[in-house]
This record gives sequence, structure tokens and C-alpha cells, in this order.
Amino acid sequence: MAGKSPPPHDRGAVLWDPSAGPTRMLISSIDRWTSSLLADDGIDMPFMGGSDSIDAKIVARSDGILVGCAAVEHMLQIWAGSLQISWSHGEGRRVTPGDEIAILSGEKGAVLAMERTILNILGQLSGIATESKRWSSKAPGQIACTRKTIWGLLDKWAVHMGGGLTHRLTKQDALMIKENDIAVMYPEIQGNAARITKYLAEVNIDECGAFLEIEVRDEKEAIMAAFAWSEKRMIEGCDRLVIMLDNFGPERCKAVANELTEMGLREHVVLEASGGVVLENLEDWRECGLDVLSTSTINRGTTPLDISMLVENN
Repeated sequence: MAGKSPPPHDRGAVLWDPSAGPTRMLISSIDRWTSSLLADDGIDMPFMGGSDSIDAKIVARSDGILVGCAAVEHMLQIWAGSLQISWSHGEGRRVTPGDEIAILSGEKGAVLAMERTILNILGQLSGIATESKRWSSKAPGQIACTRKTIWGLLDKWAVHMGGGLTHRLTKQDALMIKENDIAVMYPEIQGNAARITKYLAEVNIDECGAFLEIEVRDEKEAIMAAFAWSEKRMIEGCDRLVIMLDNFGPERCKAVANELTEMGLREHVVLEASGGVVLENLEDWRECGLDVLSTSTINRGTTPLDISMLVENN
């Protein structure tokens, strides 16, 4: 990773506290998603309990990183308060085939009704965390997801638990300026590079959220953005600008990073690559001198962890 200070893309602490668990922001997201998942499965009111109780064992059928326990606990608390779940493996722990993850106990109708949604949550989020771990183990501190998600902030949480960077959590969490944004702001100015320079000179840092990121399409735009920001930093003392090199490829990214270094501008920016970042050529990306490699591959289209539930014979 280029540079000594970490990129500002790690927003996981806003979602998850290692000691306290899910933050209020994550709990709100869990509440929205679990309610929708249950509604789609025909459950529109909480279970009130009953007399016939059963125990069901939740078992891992494949290797991976377990994530989603907090979401399941919250869902049961709201929708099936009479059910009890006892975890043998905690959030973020590795599981292997045959591992007992938890025991779910309570009224049989509620257990059977909640089964599929529980397994869907654990399978989906654990699958994302497992894929995130695959990527982040090859490029520690560099792999970030994007706002292209399946389950919104839950995807971001799972990526974080797998060792990846969340990137910005919402559109408002950090300000990202893309080609369409800059074109709408300055229709009277010809040329994207000139628009970028004007925007960076005028932007109010206090209104940017966690960080400011700007998308560039070619080397000229990247250099002009870095130069404009270096001048602003010397006057205002602001943090580094994140420059997204969109669909550049490893070789072009390396050339940009080297040129910014030669010009004395590299220290003023965080360089992020997006587009075409795949696991098979991750080593090429790691060696191109960038700080962050962002991709939706780690959370979209991943294989869910294989998890099953078996009712115990009494």
C-alpha cells in the first residue's frame, strides 16, 4: 500500500463495536431488512408462543466466516420473543463443515416458521464475509466494497467482519463527486478537468462528511485534481483527497501514481482504483502503487455459506 497513513475508507466502527456489538445505525438497518424478509415469507405479525417446544440445531456445511448472529438475535427478539438461541460460534468466527453454530429452542410453529429467514440471513452475510476474507488476506487494508449492494448496510457490515473496507456507508456519509455531478454543477465550463479544478477550489470541506472523493477519467484529470488539492491543503490544512481512477487498469494506475510522486503531489491524495478489479489479477493491482482497490465482487453475486437447521429428536 502506498503511503503510511491508512485510507479513510474504513467506516466499520460506525456499524460495529467489537465490545458492544451493532451500533444504532446497524440495528436500524437490521430492523428494516429482517422485517421485509419476514413479510416476503408471509409473516406479518409476531409469534405469541405456544406449548409444544422443540430444539433445533444450526449447523455449518461449508468453511467460512460466520456473520449475522446479531441480525438473527434482533429479529427473534422482535418477531419471536419466546424463542431462545444459544450460540456455539460468535460473530466473525471461522466455521468448518459439521460445526454446531447454535441451538434454537421454543414453540415448534415459531421455530419452523423462522427457519428459512434465519438460514438466509446467516448464509448470505457469512458468504459475503467469507469472500471479503479471501480478498483482504491477499491485499490487507486495501480492499473496499462499493455502494452496489444487495442488502445495503448489512453487506457493508459483512465486508467489515471479513476484513474488508466498507467505503462510504451512505451517499451522505462521505461525498463522492462523479462525472455526472460535475457536469451538472458547471454546464457553462468546457472540459471535465477544468470543472474538477473549479469544484475543488470552491468546495467546503466541512460539508463533505467523512472524506471527499472525486472520480477522474484520464491522467490529465487526475494530475489537475491532485495539484488543485495540494494548493488547497497548504491554505486550509484539509485531509487528503480521494481520487478514483475509474477503469484505468493496473498499468495506467501505476503510471499515474509514479507521475504524482515525481511531481510531489502523491502525499496530498489517496488513490483508489475501481473497475476491472478481480481476484485473479489482484497481485497486479497490489503492485501498482494505489491505496484502495474497490469492487462490488466481494459482496454481490457471492456464494452464500451452506448452513442448515436440524430438529433434534427428543
